[in-house]
Amino acid sequence: MSELELTINHRIAAPREKVFEAWLSPQMLSKFMRPPSTTGNARVTNDPVKGGRFSIVMVTPEKEIPHAGTYLAIDPHSHLSFTWESPHSLDDSVVTVDFAEAEAGATEITLRQVKFRSEDSRDGHIKGWTTILEALEKSLA
Repeated sequence: MSELELTINHRIAAPREKVFEAWLSPQMLSKFMRPPSTTGNARVTNDPVKGGRFSIVMVTPEKEIPHAGTYLAIDPHSHLSFTWESPHSLDDSVVTVDFAEAEAGATEITLRQVKFRSEDSRDGHIKGWTTILEALEKSLA
């Protein structure tokens, strides 16, 4: 079986430092880490240091979806890497998020995730991460 992965690119009209810091702030994570089917905030706890853990409980009208992980790398304002424990990805799934200054006051995000249970799961994560990046952009506007 080949390893399933995804890559999503998204430009946000906000400085790279502000976009990066949003990924480490529980208050900001609660605003943008949510599934497409809800507008309510997630419940978030995190310890944003290498080896630190995070927990994100996304809430839909039907259920709660727990996510967790461990920070593997935190390179201020340029790179994050963490494990992604989700009901729809494999236990050793890893997400990397790279932040590049696209132009003054704008950030290009490249998000990659590897290891999914199925193509359907990967495709669902593409939709989910796209929604999350759009919600991040709105949260920073």
